[in-house]
Amino acid sequence: MKLLKKICCSLLLAVSFSGAMAQESKETKQSPEEKAWMAYMTPGKMHEMLGKSQGLWSEEVTMWMAPEAPPMKSTITGMNKMIMGGRYLQGMSRGSFNNMPFEGISVVGYDNAKNIFVSSWIDNMGTGMMYMEGKWNDATKTIEYKGSQPDPMTGKETAVRELYKIVDENNQFLEMFMTPAGGKEYKSMEIKFTRKVTPPPASAPPKPAPAPGTSKDNK
Repeated sequence: MKLLKKICCSLLLAVSFSGAMAQESKETKQSPEEKAWMAYMTPGKMHEMLGKSQGLWSEEVTMWMAPEAPPMKSTITGMNKMIMGGRYLQGMSRGSFNNMPFEGISVVGYDNAKNIFVSSWIDNMGTGMMYMEGKWNDATKTIEYKGSQPDPMTGKETAVRELYKIVDENNQFLEMFMTPAGGKEYKSMEIKFTRKVTPPPASAPPKPAPAPGTSKDNK
């Protein structure tokens, strides 16, 4: 009987060990394509940085329709949240501009394959989409985006450049520059972002209630 127990134990150990070895072998045999795809789909530090912009923001917008045009100002409200499992930052902006209702949607992400930020923007002032790509400058805490947007006057794409600066956890600043076809680059917009609701500081976990019979009166 003891011999049978020893044999059973040995068999269980052998099965467990072979299963662990098979799992380890499967992981070590992951193809280069699988490894590359896993690296591509996994959020990293840049996605964590995007996540810090979640929340409600006040957006002070100043716009210039042409190099010599007077500034047009408006204040709108933006709400940012991470979507797709922390892979993209979605922004929803609403308010009024030039006495007209305004709403826009942005989606910002970080492409792990290209090692660049990607940004898209749509709003109710048009039917096209602006797309840009940018790189992070850690020294200046700024992303410089470059891309294009449709020009309804010419039917062609207009070159666009943006400087998006993270001032601190509650303040951000954006400058947009446009280069019309055959013209020179000029500043077309700036936005001052101010967080409307500051997240409360982390507090210490509450102390557990004393167990019955351990109060100061029961000594």
